[in-house]
Amino acid sequence: MQATAPAAPLRGFRYYDMLVAGMVAVLLCSNLIGPAKVCTVSLPMLGALSFGAGNLFFPVSYIFGDVLTEVYGYARARRAIWAGFGAMVFATLMSQAIIRMPASAGEPFNAQLQPALELVFGNTWRIALASLIAYWLGDFANSFVMARMKLWTRGRMLWTRTIGSTLVGQGVDSLTFYPIAFSGIWEGQTIVKVIAFNWTMKVLVEVVLTPLTYAVVGFLKSREGVDTFDEGTRFTPFSLKDEGVLHTPGQ
Repeated sequence: MQATAPAAPLRGFRYYDMLVAGMVAVLLCSNLIGPAKVCTVSLPMLGALSFGAGNLFFPVSYIFGDVLTEVYGYARARRAIWAGFGAMVFATLMSQAIIRMPASAGEPFNAQLQPALELVFGNTWRIALASLIAYWLGDFANSFVMARMKLWTRGRMLWTRTIGSTLVGQGVDSLTFYPIAFSGIWEGQTIVKVIAFNWTMKVLVEVVLTPLTYAVVGFLKSREGVDTFDEGTRFTPFSLKDEGVLHTPGQ
């Protein structure tokens, strides 16, 4: 029988802040750097496949979300999601402000730098809005499914939760982002194909990295001495209150 205690304050955790920082860093890099480059790879039987470079690393932010939810619970993952959302809003506003500031005519390098900044960071308002909405909906869907499945499975079969939550979260993300960003620009058939391909690739990244997720979760539960079950948690996104029941492993 496991001992239970009320949710502990965030300052009691040694690794929580570092995980949040890592999640935000991956999120910002995949959204600000990755989308600027389209990659093409040739695979046996499938031929040439094109995808945004950010799609290779964006799923890592979902792995951070899985780890945070599994170890610390939905409420603390919720804090991390809001931190990521705030960082994305700030980065979007900052990049737009810098692009629109008048470049000094006395600096010759600006003639090369300004077009480059506009090309890399000058996303249209539709793409910026789509990224924010898709991230918010997708990450909360991922964390919700992860937490609920942990209760259903009574903490067993972690792989079902990590993959199952990613199937839902990445599906919500892709189904939200591409229609908002490209409806009326791309043909409907193209949007469907891109959604299907990117969703599949993101889920495969999660599957491949499942052993790493197991290792990190095991390490954190052991070092933090905690394993959170969201019993009685209010699964609203609009709260920063600590909730969930902390179980002490091995007792």
